[in-house]
Amino acid sequence: MDQILKLQHSLDALFGNGVSKYLPKDVEITFSRKTGRIRTVSHKGKLLCTLRIDGGLAISTYFAQILLKSKAFRENCLEINKDAAPFVMEGRSVFCKHVVWCGKKVRISADTPILFKNKVIAVGKAILSCDMILDFDRGVAVKVRDSLKSRKEKIES
Repeated sequence: MDQILKLQHSLDALFGNGVSKYLPKDVEITFSRKTGRIRTVSHKGKLLCTLRIDGGLAISTYFAQILLKSKAFRENCLEINKDAAPFVMEGRSVFCKHVVWCGKKVRISADTPILFKNKVIAVGKAILSCDMILDFDRGVAVKVRDSLKSRKEKIES
């Protein structure tokens, strides 16, 4: 099977039909030497995503911003208020009380982009599902894996 086609099917399955059409055309794919499977996907030197062993995708903030053009992808995101934004940009977790809006496809342990003013500021792993996040006013909603400031620090050092 063509590796680009495989990536497109994974994007559609994980984030909703039609999301894969926003995948840039000229992507560079790195393969594992041992298994021959896709390891990372990049575009113009910037990391888009890495493929997990379980078949999931760990997307970067850069790739999430590209995919945000899709309405189906937006249902996988959640939006936070201005009080929490500076902390989340630094890589801190998102708490339920700071969530303003939550997409219907946010599920437990799913990759969840975190938005502030329609811009992706971080990507993390959802600890709670959409319904639970909106019902609770205490506790961690999303554990941040990748944020804007953490990405800049890695590049500078």
